[in-house]
Amino acid sequence: MLYDETDLMILRELQEDAMTSYRDIAEKLNLSVGTVHNRIKRLKEIGLIKSFSAIVDAEKLGYGLTAIVLMQVEGEKIVEVEEKLATSKSIIAVYDTTGEFDIIAIGKFKNREDLNTFIKDVLKIQSIKRTVTSIALNVVKEDLRIRF
Repeated sequence: MLYDETDLMILRELQEDAMTSYRDIAEKLNLSVGTVHNRIKRLKEIGLIKSFSAIVDAEKLGYGLTAIVLMQVEGEKIVEVEEKLATSKSIIAVYDTTGEFDIIAIGKFKNREDLNTFIKDVLKIQSIKRTVTSIALNVVKEDLRIRF
């Protein structure tokens, strides 16, 4: 097994606050600091921890418009389109999906003009057959942390 219950407890603590010190985690979980350090190191090595980052408030940074863009793409070009979308600074998630649409991209934009520019750039990709864009009126929940 790649991880155990102790690893999961450490991961829960880090997901709540990635800046929590090893000492604080060790005290809370009744472990030694060395154990916490070694386990976090191993979790990074096996890829369970991808990175440590701050969760910023997009709206406070001026990115108050969230758009969901659904795309139909020529079959053999899906991966190419996904990779191109993933390079956009505005796009925060790209999903390869089943159903009527092949790709769903979620983006954060400063305003409608930025979104319009992005959509027009996307439509220049010849392998995209159709797009449907929805704008989020209210963000009820936005949290990519895994709850386990």
